[in-house]
Amino acid sequence: MKTINEIQDEVIEEFSYLDDWMDKYQLIIEMGNELPAFPEKDKTPEHIIEGCQSRVWITGEEQADKTIRIAADSDAIIVKGIIAMLVKVLDGQKAEDIRDADLYFIDRVGLKDHLSPTRSNGVLAMVRHIKLLASAIAGK
Repeated sequence: MKTINEIQDEVIEEFSYLDDWMDKYQLIIEMGNELPAFPEKDKTPEHIIEGCQSRVWITGEEQADKTIRIAADSDAIIVKGIIAMLVKVLDGQKAEDIRDADLYFIDRVGLKDHLSPTRSNGVLAMVRHIKLLASAIAGK
């Protein structure tokens, strides 16, 4: 299994081939389109992320091997792509590793510089939520 940092480095490399931000947005949208279907039954207030401009749902469930299965969805295409990136990096990792991860790929692909302040706050809210899920599971 790849580490969180190895996956982050792959995401950074994928974006490094693109110079134009329209192409990068297209890649983000494609990532969102590849996100596995999110169960309608989980689109509940308890799974919605506060602080996001769009509606975002995230669930995390501990697996038998002590990794966390993360599922997510959004009603906005760019946000869905961003959450897909987070899922790609963190899904299937151990709770402690998720909790302690430095998610440097967000800065290195240039997301912070190209998102509106509200959307940047939403990304931080998504990261915070996933880390809180991981902390709760790690603390069991």
